[in-house]
Amino acid sequence: MTPDTAQAAAAPLVGVASGRCLDVKGGDSTAGTVLDIYDCNSQSGQAFEFTSSGQLQTLGGTRCVDASHQQTTPGTPVLIWTCNGQPNQQWRHNSDGSVTGVQSGLCLDVNGAGTANGTAVILWTCNGQGNQKWTTSTTTTPPAGGSHACDIYAAGGTPCVAAHSTVRALYSSYSGSLYQVRRSSDSATRNIGVVSAGGPADAAAQDAFCSGTSCVITTVYDQSGHGNNMGYQGPGGVGGSDTAASATSESLTVGGSKAYSLYIKPGNSYWRDGHLTGVPTGSAPEGAYMVTSGTHVNSGCCFDYGNSETDRRADGAGAMDAIYFGTSCWFGGCSGTGPWVQADLEYGLYSGGSQSWNTNQHAFTSKYVTAMLKNNGTSRFAIKGANAQSGGLSTLWDGGLPPGYSPMKKQGAIILGSGGDCCNGNTNQSQGTFYEGAIVAGYPSDATDNAVQADIAAAGYR
Repeated sequence: MTPDTAQAAAAPLVGVASGRCLDVKGGDSTAGTVLDIYDCNSQSGQAFEFTSSGQLQTLGGTRCVDASHQQTTPGTPVLIWTCNGQPNQQWRHNSDGSVTGVQSGLCLDVNGAGTANGTAVILWTCNGQGNQKWTTSTTTTPPAGGSHACDIYAAGGTPCVAAHSTVRALYSSYSGSLYQVRRSSDSATRNIGVVSAGGPADAAAQDAFCSGTSCVITTVYDQSGHGNNMGYQGPGGVGGSDTAASATSESLTVGGSKAYSLYIKPGNSYWRDGHLTGVPTGSAPEGAYMVTSGTHVNSGCCFDYGNSETDRRADGAGAMDAIYFGTSCWFGGCSGTGPWVQADLEYGLYSGGSQSWNTNQHAFTSKYVTAMLKNNGTSRFAIKGANAQSGGLSTLWDGGLPPGYSPMKKQGAIILGSGGDCCNGNTNQSQGTFYEGAIVAGYPSDATDNAVQADIAAAGYR
């Protein structure tokens, strides 16, 4: 695709590696304002148009993308300027996704292969890497390897080591059990699977089994093949003081089919020791996501999903690496009244990289919410959130770990619905809803995060 063939309508240019949009920094229309990448937001400073004369215009055609001072060397800043027709303002969008300067022959490049908001865009020697490739679609197509969340993670080089859901398969080929129910009338149990491979839960099987009596969810099965099945943290389960959650508190539809959520009330929670079955430990990088509810929340500690202590005790800063969702904000500075997506790293719920105000943090009150966390274990973590029914992810934090949390000291247990020190003589005080989630080995790319969100939105939560 080149500007010599036709004039294209103004549209975002999305970085393949970052999933973020080419952006006029701060939306400032002043000539000389540099370009960076930022979360896609549909504003005029993220709409670019290749003209028939080879210019790359933005801000409604009032400014052109310009190689600073007509420089042609790697590292040259890229900025906006008054359109003048000079060769340093002429660009080609090539069939491989790269954008090259006609005068310099260099590629439009995200500096240092960065993926964070605000990373500068420069000219650099073309090398075929993802930080030099741009697409005109803000809808991220899942990479080859499958259509569901854990297929996408695997294709991105960060495979799921634990995959849990009561509503659908997280691999396009998965045909096993999702969860187990136990009925009160005779204590019999039944595994609930999927309607078909890669499909939604077989809610009809649960309805038939639980007809005329009540049922609880005793086990949530791991779809990843690592055997990281979670049991409830109470007598008859994996041990502790909690009880199993009701299997019928909330029904919904996913992809047009009926399903049941894992509807956790205070006194319900689930756990698994996965430190020998693939869950990252120590400072190994890790990512996780869950789909939860923006309306069934409280401030009790702590509605978490992720990596926790194997002894179920608070063992110090960095012993946990779990997603928190709720209305508790321990250190202040969270905007509004919540609920918020935060990181439970033990000894603290973090809305960002410190115990201070995070200007990007905001509440998620939609019926269904995507919550994401990733942590490289030594220097960087990111928190993201979205409406799970539509739209893209918001980056709430992408930067350094809080002081005292480097390196991380993860222990490799999996927690759901409680904090790390739950259930040894006390009960969980949080409430929340779990629909699906996964823990992955490695630090997922932003493009992978975006593709997972696209899959969740396409799942059809209603």
